[in-house]
Amino acid sequence: MTTGSVHSWDVSTAVDGPGTRFVLFLSGCPLRCLYCENPDTWHMRDGHRMTVDEVMAEVTRYRRFIEVAGGGLTLTGGEPLLQPAFTAAVFHRAKQLGLHTALDTSGFLGARASDELLADTDLVLLDIKSWDPATYRRVTRGEVAPTLEFARRLSALGTRMWIRFVLVPGFTDDRDNVAGIASFVSTLDSVERVEVLPFHKLGAPKYAALGIPFPLADVPTPDAELVRRVRDQFAGCGVPVH
Repeated sequence: MTTGSVHSWDVSTAVDGPGTRFVLFLSGCPLRCLYCENPDTWHMRDGHRMTVDEVMAEVTRYRRFIEVAGGGLTLTGGEPLLQPAFTAAVFHRAKQLGLHTALDTSGFLGARASDELLADTDLVLLDIKSWDPATYRRVTRGEVAPTLEFARRLSALGTRMWIRFVLVPGFTDDRDNVAGIASFVSTLDSVERVEVLPFHKLGAPKYAALGIPFPLADVPTPDAELVRRVRDQFAGCGVPVH
């Protein structure tokens, strides 16, 4: 019986994919993004074990509501592809129910996503955190190459993508960095939109509760002029921006 480490779930609208969605947060992530708003999802050991049947029992409670609202099921985290078998099994069951499925991922573990998993994935919310490899390592402690390769694979498969980019002043806002992502995204055939997400500090209380210093406590949130400039850079490459 397939089980996974689950942090929590919620029902939200217009945040993690189209319509009103059942959002399942999985525990465990290989990256340590400086701006992470969910440090309580970093470790699989901190989640609680659930079977696919148990997850789907919760989803089914909201099925009619999310169908009427044009929504579906989103898996996020943490990083869902740290638990690829569980993610695949949940999505397969969701598709059997006729639900729209969305995978919220950094793409860092994209190689773990089987073709079968992606066949049951209607939309990938792909977070490209930086273009410059050194900036990516500084921000995440990881490498950007796996994410870019995953994006190319999704494009070749025709899998719909919404690209997400977190704008952090002094970290990811460099013009060349943004231009690199925008240019790359413009080469992908199945990207429907780019979401420029201004850095915020809403997760800071979680760090305090865990006794962990918030790495970007002294970094300002981006002002309207910076957000406009970055959005314009994406739009200038012919990419729809939201």
